[in-house]
Amino acid sequence: MKRTLAHLGVVGVGLATLIGFFLGISAYTFVYAEGASYLSTDPRACANCHIMWPQYDSWQKSSHHHVAGCADCHMPHTFFAKYAAKAENGFNHSWAFTFQNFHEPIQMTRKNRDILQDSCVHCHQTTVHQMLAGQPLTTDTIRCVQCHSTVGHGPRGHTTPAPPPPPTAGRAR
Repeated sequence: MKRTLAHLGVVGVGLATLIGFFLGISAYTFVYAEGASYLSTDPRACANCHIMWPQYDSWQKSSHHHVAGCADCHMPHTFFAKYAAKAENGFNHSWAFTFQNFHEPIQMTRKNRDILQDSCVHCHQTTVHQMLAGQPLTTDTIRCVQCHSTVGHGPRGHTTPAPPPPPTAGRAR
């Protein structure tokens, strides 16, 4: 009996150490990556990663700069859907950037293109309701950004890398 309790104690300490190590690494990563900034709607949070600097820079030159931020166009508008999309995108982006497994230039997924289209329609519903009445969102649907590609991110085709954005409320990069 004593031998079994001692064995359980060793296993318990080992398990507690493993859990503590995982939680410590997770907390360090969250702080280092400025994880709390992603819970906000501040566009600078989207530019925490250098790969997004050109998108941040072009957004600042766009016609929507003063009326819409990243989350306004790239996230659903309901509370739970928005934070579910933020969590999914956060995990996918972290994985892709950690393991350098992403396409350059960065591309939107089908799901995120659908969110973008829904956002255009949401904000401009009085203008587009007649055009899109009853149309399902399919691959054949004409999407707003097909004609209005410079609205959210301004003129395309700049060949020089964009300068780093201003740092978020945290450390400077």
